[in-house]
Amino acid sequence: MKNISLVVVEDQAMVRGALSALLTLHGGFEVIAEFSDGQAALRYLLDNTADLVLTDIEMPGLTGLELAAELSRRLAKPPKVVLLSTFSRTGYVHRARELGIAGYLLKEAPSDDLARSLKQVMRGAEVYDPSLVAESASSPDPLTDRERQVLRLAEAGQSTADIAGKVCRTEGTVRNILSETIRKLGVRNRAEALRLARDRGWL
Repeated sequence: MKNISLVVVEDQAMVRGALSALLTLHGGFEVIAEFSDGQAALRYLLDNTADLVLTDIEMPGLTGLELAAELSRRLAKPPKVVLLSTFSRTGYVHRARELGIAGYLLKEAPSDDLARSLKQVMRGAEVYDPSLVAESASSPDPLTDRERQVLRLAEAGQSTADIAGKVCRTEGTVRNILSETIRKLGVRNRAEALRLARDRGWL
């Protein structure tokens, strides 16, 4: 049987090397490329085919979620994507499901479980850590895509005018979106909204 061609995307060099070595030793995988950030991985995958991408979520350049979204948008036949993270944030689970990501696993899992899960994904299964599924069911993501976009720009230090220009809205509309987001999250101000949304993985 042909080995699964695998791209590993992880910003910590030691973890990236360990993952590649463990999966290669396990058998059934061929690690064809490794990257420390999502943007570099995207450039490679737009020009090269792979069966599967195993990626961290929080990385420089593009997050694992953003990488998956770009691959789905820009490739007619994108590789399957599995997220591997330390973070069990419910917002990440909801967004992964929305993007059609095949799996979301935690780094604390044994390597044999990881290899088995990746092979199940290649057979067409969806593999999410059970603890993540249970947690996400009890804590839905309250933000709309527009609210999430505005919060991200605010987190980056953009002014209300700059945000309005980027999301094609008036400054008044942007202020209304921020006010509604603050009310919805039950916090007192923009800083608290950003902190809560980031902690829950909603951004």
